[in-house]
Amino acid sequence: MSEEITLMKGNEAIAHAAIRYGTDGYFGYPITPQSEVLETLMDEAPWKTTGMVVLQAESEVAAINMVYGGSSCGKASMTSSSSPGMSLKQEGISYLAGAELPCLLVNVMRGGPGLGTIQPSQSDYFQTVKGGGHGDYKLITLAPNSVQEMADFVTLGFDLAFKYRNPAIILSDGVIGQMMEKVILPEYRPRRTEQEVREQCPWATLGKPASRGPNIITSLELDADKMEQNNLRFQAKYAEIERNEVRFEETNCEDADYLLVAFGSAARICLKTIDLAREEGIKVGLLRPITLWPFPSEVLSNYANKVKGMLTVEMNAGQMVEDVRLAVNGKVRVEHFGRLGGIVPTPDQVLAALKSKVVEG
Repeated sequence: MSEEITLMKGNEAIAHAAIRYGTDGYFGYPITPQSEVLETLMDEAPWKTTGMVVLQAESEVAAINMVYGGSSCGKASMTSSSSPGMSLKQEGISYLAGAELPCLLVNVMRGGPGLGTIQPSQSDYFQTVKGGGHGDYKLITLAPNSVQEMADFVTLGFDLAFKYRNPAIILSDGVIGQMMEKVILPEYRPRRTEQEVREQCPWATLGKPASRGPNIITSLELDADKMEQNNLRFQAKYAEIERNEVRFEETNCEDADYLLVAFGSAARICLKTIDLAREEGIKVGLLRPITLWPFPSEVLSNYANKVKGMLTVEMNAGQMVEDVRLAVNGKVRVEHFGRLGGIVPTPDQVLAALKSKVVEG
């Protein structure tokens, strides 16, 4: 089937892309502002066409453990939620990482802490890239800034998850999840056959043939020496991901005196700020991290040798700014501007912050 251009919400794009990817199972629970993912999947009823399982679990904890079960069998399994729901999934996510299971997670962020608000926020950055659960683990983290990227990152997220046997997450927010844009949906591809799963995932628990020993999926290891070796293997894998999978986008950076650093919907706002600033003769560029982990530290370090200052724009109290400051290592001034609790900043407010905090400061 050829590519299809249509108008839909970001959450809806996630659901359609999951079906077209050949996802085996989705396990979720409704929570604003991501409920359309589950609702769209139920409306599309892919179990009648592709055989994809779609299940509303009894809780977020149940949903993430269903993902664990599906992933253990080498199946393309996914879940989605919003901030408080993702908090409930943290133990299961750590188990998935510890058992080296590929899966796709989606977080459409809302304002917090606590139940907070249903309005958009970007305050789950720390939880996602620093490890919200226990132990030394990392999530491959993709930050879309359009409905198109919501669809595209389903394929990318699954592909990276299976490539490295590691959970991947699409970290979006209520703006991108609820906004409507034109999107080109990917072509359908069939779900993998049982034989293809066996060939591509020899570690999976699909029954033991006589030719090998049993596959055991667990994150438990009571021998401290063996557990250390597991962790060292994980760290070597994370280092490989950092070498190979950094993604970012540059806008008007070649002649910039000042750099805005923003991800997701905040980066969209910054595009207009660039226009406003350049109309006033202030040369501003935008560096948009697409992978929040692995983080584009090296490229930011290089820009620190070229620009006079940087401003991170985030819908939080200042989270990604810590990684930017680590990356530039004091070579240039880095300030933060953010709105909290579900307030979305305007381009004019970003420009005013850039002038007061960085240009004049």
